[in-house]
Amino acid sequence: MPRFRTAAAATLLVIPIVAGGFFLQEQPTRNNAALFDQVFSLVRNQYVDSVPAAREYEIAARGLVRELNDPYSELLSPKESEDFNRSTGGRYGGTGMLIGEQGSGIIVVDRVFPNTPAEEAGVREGDRIMSVNDTSTADLNLSKVSDLLRGTPGTQVSVVYARPAVTEPIKLRFTRRVVKIPAVPFSEILGDHIGYIPLQTFNENAAEEVQQAVDELAKQGAKGIVLDMRDNGGGIVEQALETSSLFLKDGQEIASVRSRNQAPETLRSSGKHLTGDIPLVVLVDGGSASATEIVAGALQDHDRALVIGTNSFGKGLVQSVYRLNGGYQLKITTGKWFTPSGRSIHRERKLMPNGSFVEIHPDSIKTDEERPKFKSDAGRTVVGGGGIRPDIIVADDTLPTDERDFIRSVAPKSQAINTVLQNYAIELKGTVSRGFTTPAEWSNEVIRRLGAADVKIEPKMDAAARRFLTRDLGNRVARLSFGDAAAKARTAYDDHQLAKALQLLGSSTTQAQLLAAVRK
Repeated sequence: MPRFRTAAAATLLVIPIVAGGFFLQEQPTRNNAALFDQVFSLVRNQYVDSVPAAREYEIAARGLVRELNDPYSELLSPKESEDFNRSTGGRYGGTGMLIGEQGSGIIVVDRVFPNTPAEEAGVREGDRIMSVNDTSTADLNLSKVSDLLRGTPGTQVSVVYARPAVTEPIKLRFTRRVVKIPAVPFSEILGDHIGYIPLQTFNENAAEEVQQAVDELAKQGAKGIVLDMRDNGGGIVEQALETSSLFLKDGQEIASVRSRNQAPETLRSSGKHLTGDIPLVVLVDGGSASATEIVAGALQDHDRALVIGTNSFGKGLVQSVYRLNGGYQLKITTGKWFTPSGRSIHRERKLMPNGSFVEIHPDSIKTDEERPKFKSDAGRTVVGGGGIRPDIIVADDTLPTDERDFIRSVAPKSQAINTVLQNYAIELKGTVSRGFTTPAEWSNEVIRRLGAADVKIEPKMDAAARRFLTRDLGNRVARLSFGDAAAKARTAYDDHQLAKALQLLGSSTTQAQLLAAVRK
């Protein structure tokens, strides 16, 4: 049949379907390469609403990628490409603030990064952003405010803040510059000379920052290391390989990649290696994904680390990013990776319209006996079948029942409670010494301030409320006064997974002794 019919001929073939409210036309041929051209032409010329010509091919391309049913493949617009490059690169043009949303139109400063325009201008945590470049934030969401603050290094941005106990607005003008987002925000000696390293992302600086942290902790006498990769969603694979190499011997396999129409590729340890064999624990949880799982799987398979926590996310796919015309980028799955023992830890999922992931075959139905078994270098059993399964399972922390009941009872007032705690913590900053004990009067003052903010606490929940609120307040004061490291030292033994790591490392002088804990 002809590829396209004339308009006159087409009108003779129309069959009205009144009840359905549409017209059924002769279907285009579906088994040839012309299908796309036919659909594209009909949409362009016959669809009831016109589609902007500049977007026609972009829409078609997005549809093709979406129909792959792969939640990790996506076509990135020029703006999305900038955000993606910034998040994986670890640098951007901005002011150096981490902002959060406490309610509709209420944007506050959660963190001020060191050596940034924001720190130099005296911005404080808890400051509320009222406007950016004369644009009120009252009707803007967090993403939009973030977009307004970021920009090309060297350009300027004006911000108006409101600060608790300060009646007049604070007007500041910043010159944006490249801001380094730390992969390792701090490191600290905890417990019995155990080094603690939180690795929160695999950006372009991750391996270097881990190496620097280990070296510094070793100088301080650390006899064991905890590498905390909980809630680390991954990042740059090359940085994961370099981080793994730090703890492995030269030439050891880190992972293998199997792709379409290509021979399998084995990725091996190379480059910088840390001297010595300091005992190592890796912490993972359900938020540990992708590049994080590469590191955890390699160190576990080579018996270089004891893994503690809960099952990791299970993203065993390789994405490649291709630069396209017009500033677009295509991020597409091109392979699957396997740990050195041969485990594919990928867990099949689909992406729901609301952005959440749903497992196609829920991993929770599998018992340990049903999961595939593999062997580490030393003959230990390591389990596949969806995510990195820790050597020692330690459940996520849970609050006591009475504290959970209190939190539920005041949930509608959570924003007011956070404001009271943060403002009081700012007042108390600098009034305590490192390692302080929370004074009893803080509890009474918090309750008084909450009452003034119209937060009512039921008498039966008074004890739980005081315990929870003063602990939270003390942690805030410690972080504001002495930094993240001091705050973590204060809460280390309230963190059940970290506490288990500190306990085992405290009684182990070698990696072999540490791994033997699994068999006890």
